[in-house]
Amino acid sequence: MATIEIDGVQYTVKEGESLLAACHTLGLDLPYFCWHPALGSVGACRQCAVIQYRDADDTRGRLVMACMTPVADAMRISIKTDQATQFRSGNIELLMTNHPHDCPVCEEGGECHLQDMTLMSGHTVRRYRGLKRTHQNQYLGPFINHEMNRCIACYRCVRFYDDYAGGSDLHALGVSNNVYFGRFEDGTLESEFSGNLVEVCPTGVFTDKTFSAHFARKWDLQTAPSVCVHCGLGCNIAPGERYGELRRVVNRYNGEVNGYFLCDRGRFGYGFVNSPERIRLPLLNGRSEIANETAEQHFRELLKNGQPVIGVGSPRASLEANFALRTLVGEENFFLGLEETEQTLFETIVDLLRYGGIHTPSLREVEQADAVLILGEDLTNSAPRLALSVRQAARNAALDLASSMHISPWLDEPVRELEKNNRSPIFIAGICATRLDDVAAHCYRGSPEDIARLGFAIARGLDPQAPAPADLSATEHSLAAVIAESLKSAKRPLVVSGTSCASLAVIQAAFNVAKALSAKDKQLIYTVPECNSLGLAMMGGRRMRQAFERVNEKLAETVIILENDLYRRAQEQDVDAFLRTAAHVVVLDSLNTQTADNAELLLPAATFAESEGTLVSNEGRAQRYFPVYPAAEPVRGSWQWLLAGMETTDWKHCDELTAACAEAFPALAAIAKEAPDGQFRIAGMKIPRQPHRYSGRTAMLANIKVSEPRQTVDPETPFAFSMEGITVGVPAALEPVIWAPGWNSNQAINKFQDEIGGHLRGGDAGARLIEATGAMPWFTHIPDAFKPMEGQWRIVPLQHIFGSEELSRHSPPVAERMANPCASLSPSDAAVLAVESGDLLEIKSLTGISIIYLPVKIEQTLPCGLLGITAGLPETLGISRLSLVVLTKADKTFAFAPAQYPRSLSKASDSYLHPVGNSGDKP
Repeated sequence: MATIEIDGVQYTVKEGESLLAACHTLGLDLPYFCWHPALGSVGACRQCAVIQYRDADDTRGRLVMACMTPVADAMRISIKTDQATQFRSGNIELLMTNHPHDCPVCEEGGECHLQDMTLMSGHTVRRYRGLKRTHQNQYLGPFINHEMNRCIACYRCVRFYDDYAGGSDLHALGVSNNVYFGRFEDGTLESEFSGNLVEVCPTGVFTDKTFSAHFARKWDLQTAPSVCVHCGLGCNIAPGERYGELRRVVNRYNGEVNGYFLCDRGRFGYGFVNSPERIRLPLLNGRSEIANETAEQHFRELLKNGQPVIGVGSPRASLEANFALRTLVGEENFFLGLEETEQTLFETIVDLLRYGGIHTPSLREVEQADAVLILGEDLTNSAPRLALSVRQAARNAALDLASSMHISPWLDEPVRELEKNNRSPIFIAGICATRLDDVAAHCYRGSPEDIARLGFAIARGLDPQAPAPADLSATEHSLAAVIAESLKSAKRPLVVSGTSCASLAVIQAAFNVAKALSAKDKQLIYTVPECNSLGLAMMGGRRMRQAFERVNEKLAETVIILENDLYRRAQEQDVDAFLRTAAHVVVLDSLNTQTADNAELLLPAATFAESEGTLVSNEGRAQRYFPVYPAAEPVRGSWQWLLAGMETTDWKHCDELTAACAEAFPALAAIAKEAPDGQFRIAGMKIPRQPHRYSGRTAMLANIKVSEPRQTVDPETPFAFSMEGITVGVPAALEPVIWAPGWNSNQAINKFQDEIGGHLRGGDAGARLIEATGAMPWFTHIPDAFKPMEGQWRIVPLQHIFGSEELSRHSPPVAERMANPCASLSPSDAAVLAVESGDLLEIKSLTGISIIYLPVKIEQTLPCGLLGITAGLPETLGISRLSLVVLTKADKTFAFAPAQYPRSLSKASDSYLHPVGNSGDKP
């Protein structure tokens, strides 16, 4: 630690950190533009100028940039001296000469970092009257708007996009002071993290296009703390509502999880909440709209008519909703609602996390790893925010070298130069190419069996007691030895795997590698596909096939299905038989699905934006989400519908359900204390969801009724659906809006952290439910090597960030980025079949039944004998569950029409083909 003097006051700060970061950690206001806590310092904007004095006798001092100046003991500086303030004011005046006077119409207005810093620097009157430089804006895709005239050349955009996120299609173009930040030509930004430009940019150059479509000012958005529901990582988000509609999602800082950034699926996938496919009213037999009271009565009658009842849970429903269903039907009648292999993988992962004795890291800890092995995962598509953390882990070798050369880690440019030739080793064993390959030391392509075998070989190279695969090729043996040596020499090695390959052997191989590591700080992390996959597995329940058997054997007649489309979990014919055989089918869901189409009673369930609950991330971190706005009747939270079906219960509120769940499952006990309950108050007052500048409340419904309606009362949470309440001393888990005096932009987060880039004051949201103990034995079942068979192809699922996840695909901008269904083949397999990209393949099961026609995509990195199918698309669900298929070149009389492909199908038998005139036509 160092003692420094700032404007005559002494402070204790970390020695060696940047002076700018130290000032903000101390709560002092010092303007900046180019600096960002996650991106480090480059000294481009010259806005953080301060005066540094040599010693106590120096009265003149010298001008230095705080972002480029390391803290040293006995340092004396001044922020407030006239020389420093005049320099900052004059500098920002120059920056603003070409900036348009468009604050009233700029979408960044009211949360603009440039506005904040301009006022902070004292530049309130513009003297420049000359012509301003103008630029042509670009089309950047469905997510981002571009208004280049507002740019002040801080370079944050390209530093994040290119250097931090690994993008390659956004550049700083131009010369001298005529710099343009954009693409070489109009087109969609390719990076899966492009949405962060909206929050990284300190002005309004990059804005949220989805928000622009129904724009409102930040101060007119009602907000609540929430958790992303589009994968299993548990990133924290802050959704905003206006006029009963979700308008946008922005990042909510969590020092252990997502930090400052979100992926594009998490940021723009919220559109399903506003979708026309939302279920808004209870339906009877799919046709008749009925009142809430009638729906409740019918629900109760089905439950008390003496017929056996079974419940099917869901990995995208909260712990509370799943627990309510389990309680309603009884433990022996509760089924997890997972595909057979999926449930096996989840249960295995839970056991490994609990009893494997290996620590599961947070995303923050992932960034500190100095060697990473990824087995069987394309992280950018299956767990995007984890991919971004792994990309940062690749920098650690350069950071260590910089430290040995006495270069501060926050000096971005010299560290980036070192990084070009010094990277921490990242090894990727996957089915085909991934977006992380550019930072990988070695990439291996193979079938799930071959990936697992490589993992087992690496474990053997680390520990001679580990079982070894037989008949490993010389190339694979050599690669395993290289990887083992790198992992062995690392201080913080990390093994990453997951469920994307649908392979138990890959999961087990990853554990063997982690177990074989001798490093004290070794870590193992698994990805799971949905927001509560791990929580559901920790709760436990029976398998789907057992539910099918119960109904087929007439041991159960009524089925309750919770937020789950069973056609995504099992073969279509099996689900058809299950729903047709059941005497009564009750479905609770927010979106129309093929399962909902078969419901006798369909109950409208609230989404994450309209209800509350607890989700458990892949790390085993329980986190609470809260309603942003009240659900419009008759929509209710699933847990509320289920409690209404119970004849006798003491549970009236979600908190009581949470406490009961915690008591019933010791492993989930911490969820009861993860966040303050609904009775939490500060000085007797609730926390407002609406900021203090919230406007138009008295006129919002004036077209319906002149008198102002009473604000909705929220009996479930510590929040108020109004601007009345208290915002001081709010715990991190309950902080709905980031704002501080003088800091209207998201950079206000500096005021809520214990140190810049660190944890939130009072601790980050979430409670770890799992801390690994014990030690499990080696897994010894090693699969045989995959051998392509003539005329047969092995199905492998390929995840896609846009489309594979069930909810986000109903968001219109995400739908624009969705991958079209296709059959991916290696070049050699395509040659065997005599097909080219775009030709149609007829895909048949081994029994000869035609499944589907799909256009060919030739994937250069796909191994021979494998057929890659994009996972999660309704059009390909039937094939993706098969292991082997036969391919034949389809009749050219039929062609695939991408524009006519339905985004969601009500029946799997809907036609995917349409005739075209000439046999030579291609899709």
